[in-house]
Amino acid sequence: VQLQASGGGLVQAGESLRLSCAVSGHTFRTVGMGWFRQAPGKEREFVATINTAGLGTKYADSVKGRFTISRDNREHTVYLQMNSLKPEDTAIYYCAADVQPYGLRTSTDGYDYWGQGTQVTVSS
Repeated sequence: VQLQASGGGLVQAGESLRLSCAVSGHTFRTVGMGWFRQAPGKEREFVATINTAGLGTKYADSVKGRFTISRDNREHTVYLQMNSLKPEDTAIYYCAADVQPYGLRTSTDGYDYWGQGTQVTVSS
């Protein structure tokens, strides 16, 4: 399974970005998907997850109400729409695939494959 994340960049506080993650090598509609992030000197942390049908989602408290995860099963892509960005959102963002999705996983241990990461930098 290959995951290719894109869409990161440098923005000012209050602006928006949309991250994309294209998935190949597996039947996408059977894969649970998640976004995580890792800031310098910190552990990788959960951001959002979405189930196979796209009808169930879960978010970290720090992004709830600002970020939206979605997926397009025809395009084999998962998205993370990030609004009202804050400097503390600065991190490398990773998409991840769970090929045996039982529930909405929030731990890194629950994911089998990872993308290469895309840098998001929010200036104040």
